[in-house]
Amino acid sequence: MIRIVNRADGSLFRNSLILSFLSWCGLLLSGLVTDVYASRDYSLKAPLAERSLLLAGCAIDDMIVAVGERGHILISHDNGSSWHQADVPTQATLTGVFFHDKERGWAVGHDAIILRTRNGGETWERVYYRPQEETPLLDVLFVDAQKGFAVGAYGLFLATDDGGDAWESRSIGNDDFHLNAVVRSGNGSLFIAAESGMIYRSDDGGETWVELESPYRGSFFGALPLAGDSVLILGLRGHLLRSDDKGENWEPVETGTEAMLTGGVFSDEGTIVVGGLEGTLLISSDGGRSFTHEPQPDRKGIGSVVQAKDGAIIVIGECGVKRIEIQALLPD
Repeated sequence: MIRIVNRADGSLFRNSLILSFLSWCGLLLSGLVTDVYASRDYSLKAPLAERSLLLAGCAIDDMIVAVGERGHILISHDNGSSWHQADVPTQATLTGVFFHDKERGWAVGHDAIILRTRNGGETWERVYYRPQEETPLLDVLFVDAQKGFAVGAYGLFLATDDGGDAWESRSIGNDDFHLNAVVRSGNGSLFIAAESGMIYRSDDGGETWVELESPYRGSFFGALPLAGDSVLILGLRGHLLRSDDKGENWEPVETGTEAMLTGGVFSDEGTIVVGGLEGTLLISSDGGRSFTHEPQPDRKGIGSVVQAKDGAIIVIGECGVKRIEIQALLPD
């Protein structure tokens, strides 16, 4: 059975080249169609996998990991200059990845799949899988080696206290809003960016959550912790909100674009880089209070931005993976 839900503020990340993969992360057709590749056992090794649709990434020490369509997981140990493909027991589209350290990591995606690695991403095991529910997971976060959370469409919220061996479904709100991203702020608070302008915060390690007042009712697709109590929330039509008091108050930040914003990185040098659709890159050198718009010439959508250990910015999205020297993004 194919079930498609169309919500008014959704939009497609993909073009018509690969119709089987209808969206990224919270793009609202994502995973609502059962992934036709999910029944196959392992992701196929592809010589051009680093140019395929990749949706999320993370960096830990000198390692970078990117995940995306057809179960592709790519790993770099040289700051994004070269990549190799891991052995992955699914061909479902993967939408989120998190590493606690260089050995232990988790990835999530379509068909409510959760994968775990204990050897630096070289091989993965499937620890959760519910294709019959037709509900994608969109992001994953661990606060330590044992306690973690996975969030997804229709309010899906899963928690584990044993490193991912077992997962418990919980409710964090009264509605079935898509939960698109979960992050941990500099002071330890957790934030969830969600559909329809919803923002949630937890101050007790994810045990309880409160709904925060938001000045924008369109969907949010990413969140970026800054220092201390400060956080950025990224949304539709170029909407970017900043809070310096754990989300009690929000200030809109001008972005100069109406493209959907998806993810970003707070670099070691203090520069903030935010990515989005249409090749959007926003650059801030003043702590996220103002941004310059530096769209990429290829106009390909960006799903995630991470920083390599040598300082370079790694852009992950429709282009696959692309390395950019951070100096090239800064104003002259």
